[in-house]
Amino acid sequence: MIFKALKEMNTSVLGFGCWAVGGTWNDTEDQTSIRTMQTAVELGINFFDVAPVYGLGHAETLLGKALETTAREQVYIATKCGLVWNNPEKAVKNNLTKASIIEEVDQSLVRLQTDYIDLLQCHWPDPNTPLEETAEGLRAVVESGKVRHLGVSNFSLEMTQELMQHCELATYQGLYNLLEPNATHYHNIPLSYRSRDEIIPLCEKHDLKYLPYSPLMQGLLTGTFKPSGNFDEKDDRANNPKLNSPLLEQYLGCADELKAYAETAGMPLAHLAMGWLMAQDAVGPIITGAYQEWQVKENIAVTERTYDAALLKGAEDIVAKWSLA
Repeated sequence: MIFKALKEMNTSVLGFGCWAVGGTWNDTEDQTSIRTMQTAVELGINFFDVAPVYGLGHAETLLGKALETTAREQVYIATKCGLVWNNPEKAVKNNLTKASIIEEVDQSLVRLQTDYIDLLQCHWPDPNTPLEETAEGLRAVVESGKVRHLGVSNFSLEMTQELMQHCELATYQGLYNLLEPNATHYHNIPLSYRSRDEIIPLCEKHDLKYLPYSPLMQGLLTGTFKPSGNFDEKDDRANNPKLNSPLLEQYLGCADELKAYAETAGMPLAHLAMGWLMAQDAVGPIITGAYQEWQVKENIAVTERTYDAALLKGAEDIVAKWSLA
């Protein structure tokens, strides 16, 4: 395993993303998910990224069970706040008020079976709460000893900079992969940031680590997608327009060209895509999703080869030809 410094933490270059184990992707099963997370620890992954909203608490609960027998100081747990479902309809709503942040942290600690969180991230901006109040809540949970470090996810450059005036940030998490270096939308949600053009330079300047989510574009960059039939309507990916017709045709065409290019270099497409991220100094733990043990082992194999600059530049040139949005 390769490690990178995230403040005083020595984090694995591959993180384990827990969205899928929450149960809203196809073919997940709890005991298999638990074994998969335990295998990740055994193979050197020490950074786990989860959120209360993944499975409405289920992913955090499973992660807590998976890590029951692991010494707490051997792993780093990153979770989030700001998306709550404490209403009769269980509808997910934005809430980054001070009171909600404090309450969410306490709930996460119970589900995770721990007394502290290594990294707490604001999941999405809350347009109804002033950033000053959000900062108060974030500072409160740090001062209580329940949270070690803070980060944001999906914030605009301006909002991130403003929040940095009120509290210290360690990370920025956003959508970033070989096919989506400056994405404008995600699951029909407009994105107010451009990862490569805006956020990566911010991270470099202020010693933040960028945590890329969807590094394989929710499976498209594995090179196994077909023109249709990749998942059913119950799978969260059915809500991603880029993975469904008509946009899929363009993204799949680019992925197929990248797959052929990777094969000429003697590697799977997933390795090329992950290598592109690992080579960037500002990139910290890459949020790699898995819910079966073989997927973790395939992810680990990414770290066992080298990726020269010319190879990665060639991949960027292919993507640029397609003018993907």
